[in-house]
Amino acid sequence: MTRDLDRITINPQVCLGQPTIRGMRITVGFVLKLLASHLSIQEVLEAYPELEEEDLRQALNYAAWAVSDRIVSFTSA
Repeated sequence: MTRDLDRITINPQVCLGQPTIRGMRITVGFVLKLLASHLSIQEVLEAYPELEEEDLRQALNYAAWAVSDRIVSFTSA
């Protein structure tokens, strides 16, 4: 992981080793689900004041990084 993702932590003792935000029990996946459900960044920050805008940006960056190496094969119908 790069310095650009220094707020994303993975610890087997926290949330079963899922990527979390700064070691808190808030997973990257949870943050992504909030944003995908059409909540704005401001709404997420208001609902979870322990988060910072950079946390959300890094969660999105982590997701982009995580899926960039995956190859998905589709067959034609």
